[in-house]
Amino acid sequence: MPLRPARRRRTTAGTASTARAGFLALAVATVTVLAAAPPATAADTWTEVGSDRADPLTESQGLTSVEVPAGSANRYTGIGTIPFSVSTRGWNHVGDPDASYDGYYVEPYQSDSNNAKMYRVQAPGGAWSEYVHALGSGEALNNSWAAITPNSQWMLSGEWGTMTRFLVFPTPGANSATSPSANLPQVSTVRLDHAVRDVQGCDFTGPTTLLCASDDPAGTLFGITKPLLQIDLSAEPNGTSDVTGHVTALRRLPLRSSCTGTFEAEGIDYDRRSGTLRVIVVSPGFCVLTDSKTYRFTRS
Repeated sequence: MPLRPARRRRTTAGTASTARAGFLALAVATVTVLAAAPPATAADTWTEVGSDRADPLTESQGLTSVEVPAGSANRYTGIGTIPFSVSTRGWNHVGDPDASYDGYYVEPYQSDSNNAKMYRVQAPGGAWSEYVHALGSGEALNNSWAAITPNSQWMLSGEWGTMTRFLVFPTPGANSATSPSANLPQVSTVRLDHAVRDVQGCDFTGPTTLLCASDDPAGTLFGITKPLLQIDLSAEPNGTSDVTGHVTALRRLPLRSSCTGTFEAEGIDYDRRSGTLRVIVVSPGFCVLTDSKTYRFTRS
């Protein structure tokens, strides 16, 4: 049945004045709310500018730039960089490392049998030590990466699979509350607003921004496989309260090789001195030996 047209009502001067006043109040309130709201964070654009061959034994898992001592070479990890004394104790996988701006270098290790994660740390003076974190309830044993906050005090780490959180620890060595003789505790959590999958590395580009390399093979979360992700945090990570993270997929990582098959996105590094982002992508099949790459990007 067709709807009957509504009757137009006559508006008296008083009613019209009241309506205008209400509209004006609403408009002022809306402007006030918009002015008070924080601006949305714009996602960066990263353009590929070159690449270098990644050695499959010593440069296939992760990398980091080192600022202290001055003039230090970039550090890489791979199965060939695991010390024999470490692997014989069950720490058979090394992930994407990071280095604090004041000179602490941290390598993340995992084990199939130790029910723990281990962080091997080199202090600015050169001495090595090991910090062990006993797995919490429901925590995955995977230890693919470490990302140290710009203030050096806190370290983020993630878990394999589809996850909506990153774990926060005091940075072993750099944070005076840590000790190799005590368990390294999880102190807070980054709560992500969008699920991520198979993150292989993250690095801070600022106090509240990370870039992450995802090895996601499905592409169902963001519409692309192997995405470069940007995580914008609601606040700087700390040891007392959780923070939230807004996830944005920036682009697909380069997947180029003479071989066809499954690529693997690995570690990531941002060098604040040059503004260069580097990401390792391991080639499929036999080409893992010949044309795996560390790709270089700059912000545009």
